[in-house]
Amino acid sequence: MKNSFKNLSLAELKAKRDELNKKYMELRFQIVIGHVDNPLQKRVMRRQIARLNGMIRQQEPALKG
Repeated sequence: MKNSFKNLSLAELKAKRDELNKKYMELRFQIVIGHVDNPLQKRVMRRQIARLNGMIRQQEPALKG
């Protein structure tokens, strides 16, 4: 899963990040309710979102002068 994001464009990376953020929020609600099969999923999703954020930051043009 680590290398599956490397060939995506910037727009695709942002869309994937938004999708994972939505899934992460749903997972958090399920954990609170107690209806989750794999609690380690939360850590994996959080790390995937962080990976995507890093790749987005690398591809965005530098805004600093």
